[in-house]
Amino acid sequence: MTIKRMIYLVLGHVSLALGFIGIVLPVLPTTPFLLLASYFFYKSSGRLHDWLMNHPVFGSRLRAYIEHKAVSRRTKYTAIAFLWMSLFVSMLLIDRGTVRIIMAIVGTAVTIHLLMLKALNEDQVLETTDEFPENADDDRSNT
Repeated sequence: MTIKRMIYLVLGHVSLALGFIGIVLPVLPTTPFLLLASYFFYKSSGRLHDWLMNHPVFGSRLRAYIEHKAVSRRTKYTAIAFLWMSLFVSMLLIDRGTVRIIMAIVGTAVTIHLLMLKALNEDQVLETTDEFPENADDDRSNT
């Protein structure tokens, strides 16, 4: 195993752990970390990438985002609501005007990105490609 592949594997596990922590901590986003884990596992381990993409809870949502640049309506609006609630609380706690402005700009950019994503009904998300094709070759050290 190459050093590069080991680094991708470690980063994949760290991203996956942060994604799982984000499930219970509303200030830590789940989806971006799972997307990162998917990328790092794609680069390092076909088996782990396949496991994540075919996961019974996260697989269909990841596939919907990767294949269609789409999320469920509920996910889209929940993410925006949590984003702005977290930013609002942070802005109350931070007494620096510049930091507040930067937070507002970042929040606006993330909101625009989320609003630009296609919105699917929950049924459409679950129907997204029943299963991600498994990889015959697990060695991705050359990618």
